[in-house]
Amino acid sequence: MSAIDFSDPATVAFLTDALTAAGVEGLEISLPGGQLRIVMSGEGGARIGIEEATLRAPGPAPVVVKATMAGHFCAEHPAAPAVPGNLPRSVSAADIIGFVRVGHVLLPLRAGRSGVLMRLLATPGALVSFGDPLFEIELPS
Repeated sequence: MSAIDFSDPATVAFLTDALTAAGVEGLEISLPGGQLRIVMSGEGGARIGIEEATLRAPGPAPVVVKATMAGHFCAEHPAAPAVPGNLPRSVSAADIIGFVRVGHVLLPLRAGRSGVLMRLLATPGALVSFGDPLFEIELPS
């Protein structure tokens, strides 16, 4: 079997038509050479999120923790009492910093890197897709 050429516009058009016919809202394919993300717009049009850029001090770029699958984003364990204003805070690579809830199952999100958990990039309770940015961790310089 030969590899699919995702840089070919005809291939992307075929995939888009197939997704539309199947009623699928989107597709994301990640390969070592790049990433392809197709998102269908519904009757209300495409949803576009705009986030203001903030100036930051020189140093390593922050690490963005992304959703590992589609589900509802939980910044804290649902059974734990909410602690308002708990950012920024130090985290280690193994710390669980949030969850993706699929039905009654909570999938933990680990920091993956030691640093300072600076920002929440998604709204708690929001439906997120695979690869959506959830947290920003600033690495020590």
